[in-house]
Amino acid sequence: MYGKLATYDVLGVPITVTTITQAAQTIEAWAQDDVGRFVCIRDVPSLMAINGDSAIRDLHFEAAMITPDSSYIALIGQLRGLPVEQTSGPDLIDLVAQRSIENGMSHYFYGGREGVAQELAEIFIRRYPGFRVAGAECPPFRELTGAEDEAVIERIKSSGADVVWVGISSPKQDVWMRDHYKHLPQTLIGVGAAFDFHTGTVKRAPLWMREARLEWPYRLAREPRRLWRRYLIQAPKFVFMVARSALWRRLAMAPKPGDSCK
Repeated sequence: MYGKLATYDVLGVPITVTTITQAAQTIEAWAQDDVGRFVCIRDVPSLMAINGDSAIRDLHFEAAMITPDSSYIALIGQLRGLPVEQTSGPDLIDLVAQRSIENGMSHYFYGGREGVAQELAEIFIRRYPGFRVAGAECPPFRELTGAEDEAVIERIKSSGADVVWVGISSPKQDVWMRDHYKHLPQTLIGVGAAFDFHTGTVKRAPLWMREARLEWPYRLAREPRRLWRRYLIQAPKFVFMVARSALWRRLAMAPKPGDSCK
């Protein structure tokens, strides 16, 4: 589990071949050492947002793991014969929290609006008695000064946490993790809106809709003004780009005239 994890390419981003249980087990294994790492969780909108930004795209090659937040990104791997399943931020944080009752892992929450990180910590303490919280804080909605940033690093480093859940927004949280993981002994995991889902600030689609890959119309119906471009423009564009990439891959693998034995 300490070696480089297998990946498959989706629009230039190396998505990790993993199930949600395997992802949790990997995070638990990493908690046994003092090596800083970071984990990105990618859905279709975030992939599309970084597609034209080489700097953001390239930081993913430093990530220790990149899980498929979208069932459609997982499906791409499954169609290639890979054992992949959707591993979303809200589901991963809940599974790791549940399992940590047995393994004793300690958690730090960094992000969200004022008070949300603390509320999330309290929710998991009530949900899983014995759940260990090393710290919880919400950064200000502005760039930190050098002194403030150093203070954050020191608080997290000295907290004794095994894992740090980062709930800012993408790609801001990905840049933050990339810039800080070498200064910290913990695994940093960017879960974005998971803070809001678990605290009830944003209502998540029912389980049956998520399992049927219908979470997107649910979210679109609830927030049409904010999400219409994401689901009605970016999502179809994603399908087109993935299909085009698959076609080019197939053409590249096809035998060329004269390749056959005579």
